[in-house]
Amino acid sequence: MDESSRPPHNRRMSLSRALDSGPRFAPIAPEAAGMPLYRAVRRALLRSIEEGELAPGAALANETELAAAFGVAVGTLRRAVDDLVAEHILVRRQGRGTFVATHTRDRFLFQFFHVERGDGLREVPSVDLLSFERIRMDEDAATALATRAGTPGFEFENRLKLQGKAVVHDRIVVAATQFRGLTEKRLRERPSTIYHLYQSEFGVTVVRARERLRAALTDRANARALGVPLGMPVLQVRRTAIALGGRPVEYRVSTIVTSAHDYVNLLSRPA
Repeated sequence: MDESSRPPHNRRMSLSRALDSGPRFAPIAPEAAGMPLYRAVRRALLRSIEEGELAPGAALANETELAAAFGVAVGTLRRAVDDLVAEHILVRRQGRGTFVATHTRDRFLFQFFHVERGDGLREVPSVDLLSFERIRMDEDAATALATRAGTPGFEFENRLKLQGKAVVHDRIVVAATQFRGLTEKRLRERPSTIYHLYQSEFGVTVVRARERLRAALTDRANARALGVPLGMPVLQVRRTAIALGGRPVEYRVSTIVTSAHDYVNLLSRPA
């Protein structure tokens, strides 16, 4: 029996059971939304994710049930979900449903790592943690993280290898208040990517990043880490990682050796 052929009280029971395990959404009155209905639905879903009511990996109720809970048409609900899927906040899995996105190695490679060999080979890099220390942020890191110079933070350096060669040197800064309990041991023993560690152990979900690229020369630190001459021309990428709610949570300076590798980014026009 499909949902539409069930008696009304059975449909209500089914909806109640489906939503009992997740957040309860209130109907949205069109005249009170103050914005297009799909945006009001998107905002309500996003708020539930930001507040942890829908945890990473959690499944959403099906579209019919969610639309009924919000008091909107399925098409309106679907447009709101489409927006969140496009932003990599939700993910659709064929035949299984829609889930709150989690950080995986595949997602890292697709969304956040843009270095590949000149012939197009792209792979997840191997990572060596070179250093970890408590710091007071300098002006660049503090500006990127919307705080003041001198704010306590953690700084760590990674060397990324591709095809066995050192290609990227990362210097990463995060605020100590956002990542209480971060240690060198936790970084070394993490089972997946850094962004997965942020999400699973600190409740910080990175959803996008802002990057600035420039030509640069190696300094002593990255020349030593990458095994290249001091003053060698390289590509420098300054990234600010943005979490749910629009919070800047990580400042990263990547130095990339481009003798055999390229920085590749796919540009597309918004639908």
